[in-house]
Amino acid sequence: MSIKRMAGVTLIELIVAMVIVGAALAGLVAVYNRASIASADPLLTQQMLAIGETMMEEVLQKPFTVDAAPAPNRQFFNDVKDYDNYGPAPVTTVNGDAIDGLSHYRVAVKVDPVTIGGASQAAAQRVRVTVSTTHTADTIVLTGWKVSP
Repeated sequence: MSIKRMAGVTLIELIVAMVIVGAALAGLVAVYNRASIASADPLLTQQMLAIGETMMEEVLQKPFTVDAAPAPNRQFFNDVKDYDNYGPAPVTTVNGDAIDGLSHYRVAVKVDPVTIGGASQAAAQRVRVTVSTTHTADTIVLTGWKVSP
């Protein structure tokens, strides 16, 4: 009488397969976790860039110079030079109202007289807007120029 070998999986084969699948899943979870952590950085960078561009636009839309004393706060700034040494300050509206969701960002502005293409220093100003966040040590610096008409 012949004994037929039973087809199937032994307990040892099943345990080995579970260990291999478990190790593979652990590796995939680690990669997914790392990718999800890193995905916040581009979001912060884009937000800082948007804040910097908005502040740069606000500064460069002001006249080159107005013969008046510097304004006490941003609401009354009337020329580019008024923004010199502004901040680092929280991101707010021109009136000083806080903007929801942007409390962890800071913006600073520095205005320096420069020489551009032979123009005197009195005829050109370099505007540097620096945006930082309390979440990371990253900063973004945008540079623009304002030339006297």
